[in-house]
Amino acid sequence: MATPDDDADRRSRERFDVVWSVDCVTEETFLYATITNISEMGIFVQTVEPLPVGTRLLLRFSPEDPALGAFELEGHVQWINPARPSCPNPGMGVRFERLTLDDRERLVEVIRTIAYLPPGPNRALN
Repeated sequence: MATPDDDADRRSRERFDVVWSVDCVTEETFLYATITNISEMGIFVQTVEPLPVGTRLLLRFSPEDPALGAFELEGHVQWINPARPSCPNPGMGVRFERLTLDDRERLVEVIRTIAYLPPGPNRALN
């Protein structure tokens, strides 16, 4: 379960609302779900069957604009919001892992198009 330190960490980057399909693949599971927000560090995957914290997975998703290209990134489940009557938004927070510089720059560019972020020096390296 998430700790207060996890809460601070998962909020360290601004999130932007999206509605994108995502394939979440592990050695044992294939989950087709929806990304409901994204940041430079990870995504929130809305699903009534979140994977356990610590699960490593491959994420395949595409932004709405096909010109921005598809992503295939590694990540791990950082925290979960289990499905229950008092939870209107079940799912899992997934933190990206082992991003290449190219993937990181592309990801920042996609987020910039969503948020209309002004370009800045070393923005992709923050």
